[in-house]
Amino acid sequence: MNAASRARARRVLILPPQRSCDWRQWLPDQREFLAAGSVDLHLGDWSMGCRELTELMDALAREGYTVQQVITHCATTQIGAAALGFPSSHRPIQESGKDNGDTDSTDRRGDLRIHRGTLRAGDQFNSEGHALIIGDVNPGASVTAKGDVYVWGRLRGRAHAGAAGSPSARIIALQLRPLQLRIADLVARGPEEPPWPGQAEQACIRDGDIAIEPAQPPFLDDQTNQRKSFSAG
Repeated sequence: MNAASRARARRVLILPPQRSCDWRQWLPDQREFLAAGSVDLHLGDWSMGCRELTELMDALAREGYTVQQVITHCATTQIGAAALGFPSSHRPIQESGKDNGDTDSTDRRGDLRIHRGTLRAGDQFNSEGHALIIGDVNPGASVTAKGDVYVWGRLRGRAHAGAAGSPSARIIALQLRPLQLRIADLVARGPEEPPWPGQAEQACIRDGDIAIEPAQPPFLDDQTNQRKSFSAG
């Protein structure tokens, strides 16, 4: 085997299907099958936010594994992995055997496009699916996506989710104080109230208006949350 072949022979630790067992019970036995060291972690259909991924990564580190890349079928898991700083690859189940070599600051992974870094005045970021910004969106910058918009930072510019007309699209940010929000065909100004301390926020359509409410990791819709509506404009 030449050097190039050895480089391609990555060690992969594969979690069992999500509903088959608890990974906490599964992990201790894996040292018998895969020695400690650097691995790619294939999470399959597991849906994990940052909290769950942090717990898993800490457990893997205790067992002697160093994760080089996260492979997943789930966009939610990819968002969490990217936010924690792990290289990640979104592989739809039917394409799970294909490699994705994107290494730029902007990645296209399935229906999720990722930008790492702050968008400044004049910058425009567009996605045919979902958009994830790992950084701030400053005033004068804009993000547009046919799906959801995720900002792992402060959203102070403009954001348009559901650009193709989807009323179920959402805009989610660690701090959501934009100049303007658009979801599908609805347009609204950003809220004047201070953000909820320590909570990510989401904008979504409720009863024909855009509302802002706390977003719960991993960005699941919770209709019992307290909501704040703000005027269209």
